[in-house]
Amino acid sequence: MSFLRRRSGQPTGPDFDVLAMDPGDWPGDFGAAMMTGPDGSCQGIFLRYDLFGGRGPAMFIGNLPEGSPARDTGDSVPFEVRQLLAALGDEEPVEFVSAEDFPVMLGDDLLIVKKVKVSEGRVFCAQFGRSDGVQVTIASWDRPISDDLYQLLKPLPADMFQQG
Repeated sequence: MSFLRRRSGQPTGPDFDVLAMDPGDWPGDFGAAMMTGPDGSCQGIFLRYDLFGGRGPAMFIGNLPEGSPARDTGDSVPFEVRQLLAALGDEEPVEFVSAEDFPVMLGDDLLIVKKVKVSEGRVFCAQFGRSDGVQVTIASWDRPISDDLYQLLKPLPADMFQQG
């Protein structure tokens, strides 16, 4: 996929394209957060999509580069799942149940998506690796993730993540 590439130069935000749904296409509230390392490097970008009028997120999308500590949770429950549940105020313990790979066609490209099942049945989660080493994780609350969602993902403008 040609749009999955590292950015050139030294942006003040992440040094990779952030793949997500365009916030302008989202009918609810949208928020973004950057996880920085001790050296100031970007360790991940998290996008929160809220359809519930401020009562909680409907979806989290994480973009985690290679080496990000959030990629290794130790128990196979994706970081984004825990963030989604914390934002919803759900303090029940959640455990990894299973993971299965599924092929998804994106135009002429084949994307292998790992669907992750956790003990909280209202959470749906999917992960895939990009050609630039960034792992994308989608965690959705009470809404199954359909193959159509992957068609909506695109790089967001770099200036969304500029400090200023």
